[in-house]
Amino acid sequence: MTMVTRTGTHPAVRAHEEKRASLLGTLVVLFKLRIVLLLVFAAVGGALLAAHGRPTWGQMALLLLTGTMSAAGASALNQYLERDRDALMKRTARRPLVTGEVNPRAALIAASALVIGASAIALLAGNPPLAFFLALGAFIYVGVYTLWLKPRSVLNVVIGGAAGSAAVLSGGAAAGQWTDPGVLVLAALLFTWSPIHFWALALAYRKDYSRAGVPMLPVVSSSRQALFWMLVHALATGFFGLLLALHGALGWLYVLPVGLATAWLLRESVLLLSNATAPRAMAVFKVSNLYLSIVLLAVAVVSML
Repeated sequence: MTMVTRTGTHPAVRAHEEKRASLLGTLVVLFKLRIVLLLVFAAVGGALLAAHGRPTWGQMALLLLTGTMSAAGASALNQYLERDRDALMKRTARRPLVTGEVNPRAALIAASALVIGASAIALLAGNPPLAFFLALGAFIYVGVYTLWLKPRSVLNVVIGGAAGSAAVLSGGAAAGQWTDPGVLVLAALLFTWSPIHFWALALAYRKDYSRAGVPMLPVVSSSRQALFWMLVHALATGFFGLLLALHGALGWLYVLPVGLATAWLLRESVLLLSNATAPRAMAVFKVSNLYLSIVLLAVAVVSML
């Protein structure tokens, strides 16, 4: 007679499901799939602007495949290179390369294959500009940001934000028009948005970053100086977000949600000036994520109408 649990699930089946869920969770963290999703969404926004809301199915399929591969591979390479530093921070101490859930050498091989494979597929598909921007984004994130700037310069996330810009440009390249003004403005928005996002997180986890020796702006400068530059970047991000309304594929229908989102982002940034606590910093961090998501969703919906 086969034994089952009170819930009616065989123990072996339940153990298999738990193992599968654990593996999925490990992959989500190792490849930073939540961040990858946002980057791919940004790339899709670039493609929609470049094609005025009408990219082909083939262009989108190529972008989704290669964009996901490149971003996921670069994210895993970032964790491979930072595994010792991650062990010093409470926020990252449970990442799979720190805990030993994933073999570092296996992660290095898989991540490198994803990054190289993404550009190779783009080249084989006959789109050299897409291959270039995919490789550029990975190079900026892994080589410029992770290896060079992050452990050495307060400008780490400022220049590192160009990796997000490269994602947008890859979307424009996939649609055959990466020089479209809307694509360039959205790329500029990603560039100015990244410092707000990461500085807010660094402000909330200041002790973590200080312990790991990462010279993030809120760690190495006064609170007043850090908050001033965060507000400057918030203003620049809001400017580029609203400037997108001038693109032929968007217009006033785009302005309504993005205008409200911009006011929300600026309000939270101003409130942080007078109350620079960890909870308030996390509020700015979350609102910055929502702001970018609203901009990209508005671009996607309005451009296709």
